[in-house]
Amino acid sequence: MHIVIAKRMKTAKQMERHLKGIANHYRIEILLTIAERDSMTLEDIIEAVGANEKTLGEHTRRLYQAGLINKKYRGKFVEHSLSPYGKKFVHFLKSFQQT
Repeated sequence: MHIVIAKRMKTAKQMERHLKGIANHYRIEILLTIAERDSMTLEDIIEAVGANEKTLGEHTRRLYQAGLINKKYRGKFVEHSLSPYGKKFVHFLKSFQQT
């Protein structure tokens, strides 16, 4: 017996949400930085990227809203990790970077 699982295709509107999520150099850098580790706090991201806390806080919020990163609350810290879509975008970004 052969079972076929149909994958749902994303609509243009759904794809736009993800693409807008990476449409900033800080957001791209945050995604690539998080990809180097399993998870990072905002403080880790600030140290790695070297930008203002408010700026990076806003960009991580937008990445979260776009469904590209996950947030996990650990006491007073928030750990950021790549979502499955975030991992796909990192793969795309790395391949795009090399062309």
